[in-house]
Amino acid sequence: MSASSQPVIEIQNLHKQYGEHQVNALKGINLSIQPGEFVALMGPSGCGKSTLLNILGTIDQPSQGQVLFHGAPIVGKSEKELTDFRRRELGFIFQFFNLLSTLTVQENVSLPLDLDDRLPEAERQKKVSAILDKVGMSHRADFFPSQLSGGEMQRVAIARALVHQPKVILADEPTGNLDTENGGAILELLKGLAGEGGPIILMATHSEEAAACAHRIVRMRDGQIRHE
Repeated sequence: MSASSQPVIEIQNLHKQYGEHQVNALKGINLSIQPGEFVALMGPSGCGKSTLLNILGTIDQPSQGQVLFHGAPIVGKSEKELTDFRRRELGFIFQFFNLLSTLTVQENVSLPLDLDDRLPEAERQKKVSAILDKVGMSHRADFFPSQLSGGEMQRVAIARALVHQPKVILADEPTGNLDTENGGAILELLKGLAGEGGPIILMATHSEEAAACAHRIVRMRDGQIRHE
């Protein structure tokens, strides 16, 4: 990653207040993220890292400030525009996997593609098969989430986040519900995805071990960036 690259994401003076007492979750966040970077947002519970991820994921809106994606503002867009943006540009990985229990592995991974009517069924199946192979879950394609281990469920969640080839992966404590061995395997998988030609990965974590796998650690406390 070249230091002279144009940032993909630019966060400008981001503030977020909640509730009638105006609790300050974010207090003037400024951050630029380059193509292919794996960035760990690190800090204790309540430091603002999940709030920042939610704003970057357009799930929440800031009270003040702007987020630029390839130089274009995303704060203030209509709900339809934001929905289209999420479907096209973003992939999400959660601590508790968020797989649908009534769908097979293959069907769960296919969900982001099913939202695009322009993609033929054969092309969808090809993409799903390729990404399941990449995360080492092809042999579980017809299994249901209840038949998988925690590590396997997170691999499926990663495949679902990647299948539509997003520019940015937002991962909120992706190893927080896993044992050490499975957590390490997931971190190695994420590390292998980032870099030249890969997506940006933004990972919220309170774990020093998890953060050490990233290219850059951004430390947060009390709604502010304390060190990067």
